Amino acid sequence: MGFVPTMGALHDGHLSLVKNSKSNNGLTICSIFVNPTQFNDPKDYEKYPNTIEQDIYKLESFDCDILFLPSTSEIYPLDADRKKHFELGYLEEILEGKWRPGHFQGVCMVVEKLLKIVEPDVLYLGQKDYQQCMVIRKLIEQMGMSEKIELKISPTVRETDGLAMSSRNLRLNADERALATSIYAMLMFIKKQVKNLPTDDLKRQATSMLEEKGFKVDYVEIAEARALDTIQKFSPQIKTVALAAAYLNDVRLIDNMILND
Repeated sequence: MGFVPTMGALHDGHLSLVKNSKSNNGLTICSIFVNPTQFNDPKDYEKYPNTIEQDIYKLESFDCDILFLPSTSEIYPLDADRKKHFELGYLEEILEGKWRPGHFQGVCMVVEKLLKIVEPDVLYLGQKDYQQCMVIRKLIEQMGMSEKIELKISPTVRETDGLAMSSRNLRLNADERALATSIYAMLMFIKKQVKNLPTDDLKRQATSMLEEKGFKVDYVEIAEARALDTIQKFSPQIKTVALAAAYLNDVRLIDNMILND
């Protein structure tokens, strides 16, 4: 059984996960649940797009077998359900963890519950939320489920101009949408120059590229792909990823790119 957990506002990135699951499993379940515990900004939670009718139509079009659409009270029936603490180590202190305190605790709260309810054989996630994928891998290990649940991380699905598909893109106006591709261009710049420039210089230049376009940058980082340890010098033999998060007005966008491909 394959499982694709989502927060709705489905796009082709989500649907590619459903397609992958359909191709490799006898049964595919997709969940839609906008998880309140992973939003450190209540206003961000309130603004999260709700497109449930379109989402159901898209899942039907892809022959998804089951849609799991739980209520908040079903996922968190008790107040204590929102207070469990997960030992995530440095993963919740860097990058997204640093800039969104408590975010990954909220992610683990809901994913643990979903995995216990659905009991999948294969869990499908998208690479766009790279650090989240690493956190969920750690969660599965802590649950003692590594032998029972296979984690499959699929490449980021992009628009034709390179912008990573994201539910947050729905909040961009036309001018912001045109500027948003700057993040992809910046990541491509890092990939082309990572062998030629010291990583600190490269990150400074990449940050300036976004700031010049009007972004407020949270971070641009270059790290070892598995553990997300920051690297000082690129080595082609070590799988490496560039990661970025930046605000375009009040919309926060994240993206990443493997540099060894």
